[in-house]
Amino acid sequence: MNYDIEKLNEFFAEHPDDISITDIDMARIPRHISCIMDGNGRWATSRGLGRGEGHKAGIVALQDVITACVRMGVDVLSAYAFSTENWNRPRAEVDLLMYLFAKTLVDELPLLKRENVRVEFLGDISALPKKTRDVFECGLAETRDHTGMTLALAVNYGGRAEITRAVRHIAEAVSAGDIAVEQIDDALVADHLYTAGLPDPELVIRTSGELRVSNYLLWQIAYSEFYITDTYWPDFDRWGLVRAIASFQGRDRRFGGLSQA
Repeated sequence: MNYDIEKLNEFFAEHPDDISITDIDMARIPRHISCIMDGNGRWATSRGLGRGEGHKAGIVALQDVITACVRMGVDVLSAYAFSTENWNRPRAEVDLLMYLFAKTLVDELPLLKRENVRVEFLGDISALPKKTRDVFECGLAETRDHTGMTLALAVNYGGRAEITRAVRHIAEAVSAGDIAVEQIDDALVADHLYTAGLPDPELVIRTSGELRVSNYLLWQIAYSEFYITDTYWPDFDRWGLVRAIASFQGRDRRFGGLSQA
């Protein structure tokens, strides 16, 4: 964990009455924070806007959270951007999302490079439209050697599909004689997931008040702490993140054991 105290204090200088950056212990920031970004459409509908406007506002919220995580020295920020089931949405909405994904990465790439952020994608990006896929592959290439925070965006991602993919790869390796059945353990399965090499999320944030995981990181969130807020994603910001971390730091994480208190 690495952060610049001056940049941290400057970014979090103006704060609401109920929370401040001093309310969290910077020595206990979660290594991996994951966000299920929910509520863009409902945010727009509640304002009499089209769903597309909600997605645009959601991008702005993500930009604020990315910067906040960089400032706090978070190792990994992952975000659920587009699921395998989202292809069932209206074509116009899907096309807009693909455009926004590409445009946002192009717009943000200079900042990501300046802040030493490494971009990764969780999911099958080969199925994306060519223009979007080309931008994603460019982002991967241009940030591959960065050593700062990892930004892992789940696009065309489904937890069950990810596990099925891992099982197939392991079965192929067994069939080829590269590994023995006895060698299959949790670590081997994890090495065949999209998140290979990344720590599991310690904190999962879900906006819009929904109480489900929506087929997201089913293997990786086995012992994650959840923070659920009724706030729609476009209204979630750096201070929502600070509140989530403060809640996380108040938890007693037992991992199936007994409390140490």
